[in-house]
Formats: sequence, C-alpha cells, structure tokens
Amino acid sequence: MIDVFPFNGYPVAVFGLGRSGLTTALALKQSGAEVLAWDDNETSRKRAEAEGVPLVDLYKCDWKEQSTLVLSPGIPHTYPAPHPIAELARKANAEIICDLELLARTQRLANTIGITGTNGKSTTTALIGHIMQISGRDAEIGGNLGTPALELEPLGEGGTYVLEMSSYQLELTLSITFDVAVLLNISADHLERHGGMDGYIAAKKLIFHRQTDPRTAVIGIDDPFSKKIYDELRAVGDQIIVPISATKRIHGGVYTDNGLLIDDTDGQETPVCDLKDIPSLPGTHNWQNAAAAYAACKAAGVQPHVIMACLQSYPGLVHRQEALEIVDGVAYINDSKATNADAAARALACYANIYWIAGGRPKDGGLAATRQYFDRVRHAFLIGESALQFSQEIGSEFPFTLSGDLKTAVGQIRQQITADGVKDAVVLLSPAAASFDQYSSFEERGDEFRELVENLSGSHIDPFEDPDLFPARFVRTGEAA
Repeated sequence: MIDVFPFNGYPVAVFGLGRSGLTTALALKQSGAEVLAWDDNETSRKRAEAEGVPLVDLYKCDWKEQSTLVLSPGIPHTYPAPHPIAELARKANAEIICDLELLARTQRLANTIGITGTNGKSTTTALIGHIMQISGRDAEIGGNLGTPALELEPLGEGGTYVLEMSSYQLELTLSITFDVAVLLNISADHLERHGGMDGYIAAKKLIFHRQTDPRTAVIGIDDPFSKKIYDELRAVGDQIIVPISATKRIHGGVYTDNGLLIDDTDGQETPVCDLKDIPSLPGTHNWQNAAAAYAACKAAGVQPHVIMACLQSYPGLVHRQEALEIVDGVAYINDSKATNADAAARALACYANIYWIAGGRPKDGGLAATRQYFDRVRHAFLIGESALQFSQEIGSEFPFTLSGDLKTAVGQIRQQITADGVKDAVVLLSPAAASFDQYSSFEERGDEFRELVENLSGSHIDPFEDPDLFPARFVRTGEAA
C-alpha cells in the first residue's frame, strides 16, 4: 500500500467507500492523516467501519476545517449537478481530487504511462503493462483498470506506473504529467457527466496536460475528434507526437495494413508482426490497441523486437472478446465489457455467422453504431430493459428473440443453431448496454455467461489449444476482420 506521507497530520475527507475509496481511507489512516470517511450507502459504511476506517457524516461536519476531499470518480462534481458533498467542499474552497492524485503526489520519481479513450483503454493498458513487465521493467498496472491506485506497490526511479485513466479521473488528477500519454479514440459516452460532447473531449484531452519534449503523446487518428486533437497538438509542437491508425498509412507513426503492424516512426515502414496470428487481439479495434501499445512501449525505451515477442504472448483480458469455449463446433465469446454500441460494433466486425446476445440498460444512441454490421448477425437474442427498444431498432433486418435474461438466451441459441444447421457459428455476448438492470457490474454479467457456457453439454474445446483453430475459423476475413 502506498504511503501518503504528504497528508500526515492533516484532515482529509473521503467520500465514496467502494474498493478504491476504502483503499484510500485505509492508506491515509496508515499514513497518519486524520481521516473523515463517508458513503451514502449503509452497507459500504459498515464494511469500512469493520476495516477500522473512521466514519464522519460529511453532510454535518465543519467544512471550514477541511482542505481536501478525495472523491470517488464515479460521483459527479460538476455535471449534471454536483453531489451535495462536492458542493460543500467547493464552497469551503477545499480541493477535490481522486486517489490517483494521491499516487502522483507521493511517487514523483517513477515514470508514468497514461491511457484513455472511449473504447479499448483497458485492453491497451493491460497490453502495455504486459509488455513492460515481460520485458523486465519494474511496472505496476492499475487506475481505472482493476487495482486501485493506492494498492499498487511504491516505485522508485526507473519504475513505471501504467494507468488507465477515465475521463472522470483525469478531471480529478492534475499533478501527473505523463511521460507517455495515449489517447485511443473518442465517441459519445458519459455526456451527461461532462455537460455535452465538448466537455467530454476537454476531459480526455487532459491526458496531455503539461507535456513537453521528451514526453510523448500517442494519438489515434481514426476518428474525427481524436484527429482534431492530434492536429492541435502537432501545431503547437510542445511534445513528441506519434499518430497511430488501424486503417490507414501514417508517415511518422505506427499503423496496421490488413493486420500487419508497421512502424514508420523512423520513416522506414518497418514490419513488426502480423496481428492476425495473435488470437487474443482479434479485429481492427484491437489492431489499434496493439499499435498504441507498440508506440507507447517504444517511447518508454523497450526495443521493437522485444515488443514484438511480448505482443505474441499477450493472453487477453476477461470480458473483452474473451474466447471461452468451442462447444460442438460453436465458438462462445464473452464481450460483456461492451456496454455501448460503439464497443459492440467493434466485436461484430470481427466475426461472421453471429448469434448475438444484446441488451441491458440502454445508453443514448441505442444500436445505431452497430447497424453497419447487421449483415453478420444470423439471429439476435435480446435481454434486459432494452430488449423491446432494441427489437424495434432491428426491425426486419434479421430475426430476433425477446429472451429476457441471459440463461434463457443461451438455451434458446443452442436450439436455434441446431435448427439453422449453421457451421462455424459464433455466439457473441456483446450487450451494447450497461449491466445495472440485472447485474451489479459487467463482470458479474460476463461471469454468469462463462458459467452457463461451461455447463453446456457436448464436446468442449479450449480455443487456444490449437492456434489455427481459433479465431481463424470464425473471424470475418477481409478489410473488416
């Protein structure tokens, strides 16, 4: 656990006692701070109290005595309206920060690589961390991905924190100047929390806060919002800028050509490896992730041939196009993390003969982003609150079934595939919706899907037992593979 020594002897309010908030409160207490912790949820308060965290009702405390509020990033501090606790802190001129700011203030000798984007940031963070660790670097991986910041190991000079940064966290972390900052892409998401698209873009752009040469900005240019940021930063010229693309050649950048990763940062258009041979990185979106990881790790000093070897050993992330099983010749893919249509579209682009499980708590835009891949879907099985809405959006494009829940959908799909007699079918859980109507998290949703697949009768094959078996038999070939 990180020693938050700058706050020794000082009062610090902590609001939000989920995993990261609880870790923050415990780290501050261990570091000698006067902790005042609270959560609106009674269960969270009781859990924290059992861990020895001092509870103080922040609605009733004297805010004149507080100079710092550590706020869980999921709690709004501006839009659509500030939480009352954030408003009390702001009126008292207390700083409002998150746990990553505490990491930044205490681990100043370590290097940092930050990754953000609407989609792909978890995979890219894990991939960069994998490359850094396997190549022998002293690296810790966390932030928005999994491990809370203050649970990471302290790192001295030469160590590197690889941090997934959400837009919420970027707004509450101003002391970090990333040695390497990665922006993958931007599409509409969480707009209510940022007052619209302009606010969301401004939050993402904070990943490049105060960067100057030799610090490096790695920027995807495959969407217009990120491309505009690339053009703006390039015009100013403060830092080293490496563009990346999964769809086009880029002079001076890193890109892919039908899955072949190419490094042109030195103007040599050097082939690195064929990403189509890496089962854990299927699809154009993962090619962008790999290009970003390659560019970031090269900027961090890892040799290209080492990066290539590490890419080939990457095992992939759970709930992100996770290949579960091949059951009686049918591939089952767990993409529960696809909580919006843009993410689901990236998965649909990777396969043919898809039996698609979609639905949950809908987001703005519905299924619009997936429409270009409707021709790859054989049948949809719709679950959760959005089932009726999604059925109306699908209309007569392809058959659908209102399944209601995941267990029912898995059973109905098996019967449908048998009736259709389809070979090399893919069952894809890629909901294009949040999980909170039926589950506590996308992880819980994905875990249930995995359990349902494991319990299916029939011949089960690990998709990675034979590198030629998966995903090659199931992926869509050609320009969108």
